[in-house]
Amino acid sequence: MDLVIGDAIDVRSVVLGTVYGALLNFRDALEALGDTVNKPPYKAPPKAPVLYMKPRNTWATHEAKIVVPRGESALLMGGTLAIVIGRIACRVREEEAMAHVAGYTVANDVSVAHDSYYRPSVRQKCRDGFLPIGPRIVRRDAIRDPDALDIEVAVDGVTRQRANTRDLVRPVAKLIADVTEFMSIAPGDVLLVGVAANAPLARAGQRVTVTIAGIGTLASSLVAEDAT
Repeated sequence: MDLVIGDAIDVRSVVLGTVYGALLNFRDALEALGDTVNKPPYKAPPKAPVLYMKPRNTWATHEAKIVVPRGESALLMGGTLAIVIGRIACRVREEEAMAHVAGYTVANDVSVAHDSYYRPSVRQKCRDGFLPIGPRIVRRDAIRDPDALDIEVAVDGVTRQRANTRDLVRPVAKLIADVTEFMSIAPGDVLLVGVAANAPLARAGQRVTVTIAGIGTLASSLVAEDAT
């Protein structure tokens, strides 16, 4: 059954499926690797989307607390656009891809700082609560151009990162087309478009907001594991 989004609904009222993230899908993130992508184990820049999963245990709501694991001083805050799929998609052509989108929301792809880009560690990216998402889903037709959205990440009210989806290696429609070339995605599944270079760090006691123009602001607070 297709997923239909109204004008804007609370993300908690939607049954989400699988959440997939796209690595190195911002040009500056790929460029930051420099010549590393031409050396083992990579040997070349990616020719297809590099995906990973954020399993259900990582999902958290607007205003949820993010736990900083014992032994870690800070976490990376990965503000990103989340595409909510509305219709099953398999081998979708780029020019047809947007018809499979139900809407968009805001996500914070939290991770422990790491150096592995092609094979991110489950231990570093899949801790409990490491994917705040929401607070609302905005229907596809309410966003004129998903490839021209400002993304701002602030820590304690101070802007620490600005990005724009115009800088995606694979814009929204192409990302959907390239992913569905080798796998199907279903209503309720979510694609995270990627995180720009220089994602800011945040520490226990700090408050983080991710704002995407036209979609909304997602807020979280960080707490030390020992305090929970």
